[in-house]
Amino acid sequence: MEWKIRDIVIPNQLVLAPMAGNTNEAFRIICKEMGCGLVMAEMVSDKAIGFKNVKTIKMTKVNPIEHPISMQIFGADIESLVNAAKFIDLKSDADIIDINMGCPVNKVAKKSGAGASLLQDPNKVYEIVKSVVEAVSKPVTVKIRLGWDSDHINCVLIAKLCEKAGASAITIHARTRAQMYSGKADWEWIKKVKEAVSIPVVGNGDIVDIASAKKMLEYTGCDAIAIARGALGNPFLFREIKAALDGNDIPPRPTHEELYDTIVKHYHLLLELKGEHLAMLEMRSHVAWYLKGMPGSSKIKDECNHHTNFDEVLAILRDYLNVQE
Repeated sequence: MEWKIRDIVIPNQLVLAPMAGNTNEAFRIICKEMGCGLVMAEMVSDKAIGFKNVKTIKMTKVNPIEHPISMQIFGADIESLVNAAKFIDLKSDADIIDINMGCPVNKVAKKSGAGASLLQDPNKVYEIVKSVVEAVSKPVTVKIRLGWDSDHINCVLIAKLCEKAGASAITIHARTRAQMYSGKADWEWIKKVKEAVSIPVVGNGDIVDIASAKKMLEYTGCDAIAIARGALGNPFLFREIKAALDGNDIPPRPTHEELYDTIVKHYHLLLELKGEHLAMLEMRSHVAWYLKGMPGSSKIKDECNHHTNFDEVLAILRDYLNVQE
């Protein structure tokens, strides 16, 4: 079902949530081709943009086939965030600017006071969003969590303040910062946020299959669903959920040949993006995700990790998956 973030038309309700180290251009392209409606780039530091860090600036580049795409920034200083947002607004082809107020990792949420740490200061949340919205022409959205911990759940208040400050949509990961990525996501709060604001709400947390996708949409009434870890090694999930939501026949699970071809394509996209060394290192993790749950895959993953040449890894995979070169 088509929906909008301000004037940006998104063809369906499926969103690839931003994941540091994973939702780079290579993986975004694969998910987009599998039917994902909106892809979100991994977060980039406002300070790194300000310092014109070459690696960070490169991360703001967008492939034409990725549209619509959202670029996520993080930081704790209002002026620095505004400047970073202005850079994305003028220098990146991204369609949407997202502010990260949900990252739970220590180096972001504790050491730098960014990410989920901002949820502890609602007034600052309002000032940040208002300042960024007023400084750019692109739609501004915000990614949040339920709150800092179970004793300080304030997502409804935060969502209202984001809307008041001019945000065009809000994504809520239905866990607290204290939960990190453990425990169960509490979708009840997504429902409460949706009832409290008039801007689009994207639900995130524990979407791993068609059933959980449908359940979140129906139970919370959210406008779209964001899939994060559930897509790692399984970008095919997007086409399956899309078919189900469209009322079409569910495509079969990927054959060994398609799985192998997807791994090869993923590697070549990373190779073009990051060069051989980094592409090889990143694909070790992705190969493990692609093979997750398959019989005897632990041994194969271990074998793959002992090679530094991806052609050797592909030879192992061809033998394991019984596919031709």
